[in-house]
Amino acid sequence: MERELALEIVRVTELGALASARWIGRGDKNAADDAATTAIRSMFDSVSIDGTVVIGEGEMDDAPMLYIGERVGNKNGPSVDVAVDPLEGTEVVACGLHNAQSVIAIADKGSLLHAPDIYMEKLACGPELAGHLNIEDSVEVTLQKASLITGKSLSELTVMVLDRKRHEKLIASLRQAGVRIKLLGHGDVAGAIAAALPDSDVDLYMGSGGAPEGVLAAAALKCLGGEMQGKLLPDGPFEMQRCLHMGIANPTRVLYMEDMVGTGDVIFAATGVTSGEFLSGVRFIGKERAETHSVIMRAQSRTIRYIRSIHFLPGKEIPDTWTGRQNVASL
Repeated sequence: MERELALEIVRVTELGALASARWIGRGDKNAADDAATTAIRSMFDSVSIDGTVVIGEGEMDDAPMLYIGERVGNKNGPSVDVAVDPLEGTEVVACGLHNAQSVIAIADKGSLLHAPDIYMEKLACGPELAGHLNIEDSVEVTLQKASLITGKSLSELTVMVLDRKRHEKLIASLRQAGVRIKLLGHGDVAGAIAAALPDSDVDLYMGSGGAPEGVLAAAALKCLGGEMQGKLLPDGPFEMQRCLHMGIANPTRVLYMEDMVGTGDVIFAATGVTSGEFLSGVRFIGKERAETHSVIMRAQSRTIRYIRSIHFLPGKEIPDTWTGRQNVASL
């Protein structure tokens, strides 16, 4: 993949963030998601890829845009898999909370896992711990390994966990071990990425979250030199059958990085909608301008670029789902 694609992709996430940010705190998660999806779908037409959505808004019957299997891009570029979450954190935006973002990952065709929309058990870490941990180990063994490898005492380790009732047992085990716990209200992708960011104080990310979000996080972690391991958690025969239907022959086996994002190049881009762990949210400046904060990463170079952009809104082709009008101008 050409490195210029990274800048093309971040322009897509920027537009998704700008469109959905109008719905912050307005109590309508569906409208916020629709705004981001519509904007991203329209912007993809200008991107030089022949892309196939492998993680998107759902099946074709349930999602009119960015459905699994949809072709995106102008077809004048490489054939790639596309994983997209137009708005990770629809409830977050509706309630005006933290860690909502627009996220896209692209990889060589056939690389990204077709992850069903079910829970996945996750273990994420940075480069220092990558290759040394096992998601099937007990919490205590994992922490001991992390302590030995990093040279930190257990009391110096920091583990990030989504603050959910289903994690009560995990949180109790972590507290008993004496590690620091950073509870995350929202933002499964951002939480996993935090474990691998160079300036982060998070050593590990543990617990369960959405499987599609796990693949998106794995894409970012590959760019950072970190690692994600996962285990799908199908709940009953229907979800088990869904895994099989999506090509996952053994739904309960451990999924490693190569299973989720392949062995080739990956590009990851995200733009903050509301401020969170590592990205600031959209900030409107007067009536005509807005500021966005984005990150772009590429596995081949492991370069991390943060971009702050000031957008002149009348010059943006943003589908105006807020007012029901179409604000179309040259980009």
